[in-house]
Amino acid sequence: MKTDKTTARLAAVQAAPEWLDRKASVEKACALITEAGANGANIVGFPENFIPGHPVWYYFYPATSVKSTDFATRLFQNSVELPGEDSEALCVAAARAGINVVMGLTERVPDTTGTLYNTQLFIDSTGHISGKHQKLVPTIGERLVHAGGRPETQITFTSEFGNIGALACGENSNPLAVAMVAGAYPTVHVASWPNHFIPEYCGMRESSLLVSRNIAYTCKSFVISSCGVNSETMIRELASTPEHETFLRDPDKSGGTCIVAPSGDIIAGPMDGDQEGILYADVDFVECIRGRYVHDVSGHYNRTDVYQLRINNESSELIQSRPGRTAPGGNGLNEEVAEQLGSDSHSSAY
Repeated sequence: MKTDKTTARLAAVQAAPEWLDRKASVEKACALITEAGANGANIVGFPENFIPGHPVWYYFYPATSVKSTDFATRLFQNSVELPGEDSEALCVAAARAGINVVMGLTERVPDTTGTLYNTQLFIDSTGHISGKHQKLVPTIGERLVHAGGRPETQITFTSEFGNIGALACGENSNPLAVAMVAGAYPTVHVASWPNHFIPEYCGMRESSLLVSRNIAYTCKSFVISSCGVNSETMIRELASTPEHETFLRDPDKSGGTCIVAPSGDIIAGPMDGDQEGILYADVDFVECIRGRYVHDVSGHYNRTDVYQLRINNESSELIQSRPGRTAPGGNGLNEEVAEQLGSDSHSSAY
């Protein structure tokens, strides 16, 4: 266990975004970070795409409709560039609160008018960005607005409380993604979820509980399972029929935020879908060690001569620029001029 700290207070946020409003959602996120820190939390997890909201409109409107296109345009306009003033505000809040943050957001590539990622941003307790995880494969309607995550973001992150893993929604059910997380021996894993699933398919509350308990038991880690909920603004804009409004108001179809122990036992929550707030749990990481005596799926409870997982974390670029040309995000200088000016002519992954 890569930490001298054996205990921590975990926090799980359940809240609705300020719908497709980046600035207001960042302000709400900062207030929740401040609240969690004031209550003594060391690590806090947020829902999927909390800033500025999840693309759930595809459950209610045709993908090519004017309504869906308008929502998608607003999503892009209110998504987050990394780094930028929005991430800086989150970093300042984390530093002041002295808390590690895993923030769900929609990320856009700087200086472009296309390509979004479903991202979990890691900010450490000193207010520095440790990195990010991008959802590897978008789910259902997400595929219309989110690109698949880049290889270099399929990693976990270190903290003073040990390694922290994070996966978004359906990734927590992907055995290979879970194996990647388990291989880092995380003390804490953040499972981020949207505000609801598909109408008439399954309730997010029960499904997220099932999956979060499973990943806690498999990885022998504490899991912060953070779920979104629907605001009145979202219900008003999303519901196209009375049946849809009934679904969006059903507390069993959203929410379910909880904190799970390595044994699979729920130690805080779950919260109903008509609630906003923060759950807390004081944990002892010795429970991770005890659990791995039984099942260490990255060690003694596996056979490397039979099962192996390859993970490619090498970045790749669509456009390989020749000297004198610049890919998106570059500085427009050829290599010789850039060297003379002491600047970098190559764009790099953040």
